[in-house]
Amino acid sequence: MSRVACYMLHIYNTLTNRKEEFKPIHPGKVGMYTCGPTVYGYIHIGNIRAYTNADILRRYLEYAGYEVRHIKNITDVGHLTDDDLAQGDSGEDKLIKKALSEKKTPQEIADFYESYFRSVENEMHILPAQYFPRATAHVPQMIKIIEGLIEKGYAYEKNGNVFFDISKFKDYGKLSGNTLENLKVGARLEEHPDKKNPWDFALWLKAPEEHLMKWKSPWGIGYPGWHIECSAMSTEYLGETIDIHTGGEDNIFPHHEAEIAQTECFTGKQFVNYWFHGGMLQEKGEKMSKSKGNLYLIEDIKKKGYTAMDLRMLLISSHYKSSLNFSWDAMDQAKKNLDRISEFIKKLKSVEPMELSKKGKFDDKKLKGYQDKFESAMDDDLNTPLALSAIYEMITEVNKLMNDKKISADQVKDILNFWEKINDVLGLRLYEKEEAVPDEIKELAEERESARKEKDFKKADKIRDKLKEKGYEIKDLEEKYEIKKI
Repeated sequence: MSRVACYMLHIYNTLTNRKEEFKPIHPGKVGMYTCGPTVYGYIHIGNIRAYTNADILRRYLEYAGYEVRHIKNITDVGHLTDDDLAQGDSGEDKLIKKALSEKKTPQEIADFYESYFRSVENEMHILPAQYFPRATAHVPQMIKIIEGLIEKGYAYEKNGNVFFDISKFKDYGKLSGNTLENLKVGARLEEHPDKKNPWDFALWLKAPEEHLMKWKSPWGIGYPGWHIECSAMSTEYLGETIDIHTGGEDNIFPHHEAEIAQTECFTGKQFVNYWFHGGMLQEKGEKMSKSKGNLYLIEDIKKKGYTAMDLRMLLISSHYKSSLNFSWDAMDQAKKNLDRISEFIKKLKSVEPMELSKKGKFDDKKLKGYQDKFESAMDDDLNTPLALSAIYEMITEVNKLMNDKKISADQVKDILNFWEKINDVLGLRLYEKEEAVPDEIKELAEERESARKEKDFKKADKIRDKLKEKGYEIKDLEEKYEIKKI
C-alpha cells in the first residue's frame, strides 16, 4: 500500500518548543546527525534509549520515502569528567582516565568500547549509521573552525587555551533557555584562570607534558574541547545547515547549546533546523547514572531472561519524549506484548488452507484503516504507543476472524505484507525469545535430537518429559526443532 499523502510528519522541535511539520532542506533527502557514545565504558540502557529513539525517527523517514544520510560520531577525546559543571570543559579526559586505570592505550580503550557499542546496536536492531566518524580523525577540521572563530572575534586564546566568548553571541541560550543572564545568576561555573568570563567554554586546551592525546596547533600542543568535535564532524559530512540533530535531553545543555553557538558564528548560517531530544530513562524516579549505581547493561537484561527485543519493545511502548521509569514489571509487560505479536505472526505464517475461507471478511478497506491509524500516530511526533495500539487492535480482530474461519489466504498474505512494511519502522526481530533459553535446556534438546536420529525413541521421550518438568516444550519440525517455554 502506498504512503497516505494526506498525513504529514510533525516532530517536536526543541529549538522552537513546539511540534512542527517536517520540511527537509533538499526534497526527498534528509541529513541527520546523532551524538554518539564517548567510548570509555559500556553503554547502558539509558544510552540505548536515545539511540533507539533516533532509529525510530530514521526508520519512519525512510518508510515515508526519504533518503536519509545518518552520521553518528564516536567521541574518543575531549569529553571531560566534570561535565556536570555548566560548560563541561574541566576535569580529566574520560577516555584517558580509563586508559590509565586499565594500563592500556587510549586507542585500545576506544577500539574495545566502540566495538561493544556497535555490537549492542546490532543486537537492538538499530540501523547502522552511514558513517561513524571518530573525533581524533577530525582534529584538522576542528582547528580550522577555531581559527575562524578567533579571526571573527568570537573566541580568544590565552596561554595555549582557546575559549568561546558567549557574550559575543546574542542568541546564546535559545535552545536550552540558559541565556547569559541565567548563567550569571544560577549556573555552576568553572573559574579557569585563562577565561575572560566563567561562562565561556573551551574550544582547545593546552596539554600537560604527560597528556596521552595531544596535537600541534597554532596555539601550541593541546587537544580539542568536547563541543567543537560535533560541529566539525556534522558540518564535514552534512553541510553547514543540517535537517535533524538528535540526542538525549541531557545533551541540550551545555553540549548542544555550545554546538549552536560555535557553528553559527563560524558559518553565519542556522546550524540545525530540527532538534530532536528524547526523555530520560529512570529507575524509581531517578536518572540512571554511574554515580547512583543504578545503571543496567544489555547483559543485565539478558541475565533476567529477557532479550534485546523485549527491551526494544519496552522503549517503543513509551513516547520518546516522556520520562520512562524502568522496572522488571515493565519488562514483563513488554515481553508479553512482543510475544503476542510474535505468536500472531507465527500463526499467520503457519495457518493451513483448510482453516481459511475462500472469501474472507477482512478486506482492503479494513487493512487500509489500520495503516491509516498507524501512520496517523507516527506522523504525530512518532507516537509509537498509539501506533502499537493499532496493531494490537488488528491482532484482536484478525484472531477472531481466523477462529471463525472468516478470513482468506489472500487476506492473510496482505496482513503479513502489511506487517513487514510497518515493522521496517518498529524494527522488531520476532521469535527472539529462543535466545533466552538456558544452556542446560539447549543441551537436553540436542541430546534428544541425537537420540531421535539414532532411533532411540524411548530415550527421546524421556528427555521430552524431563524438558516438560523443567517448563519447556519441544516441537519437532522437518529438519530441526523448536523450544518453547510452557
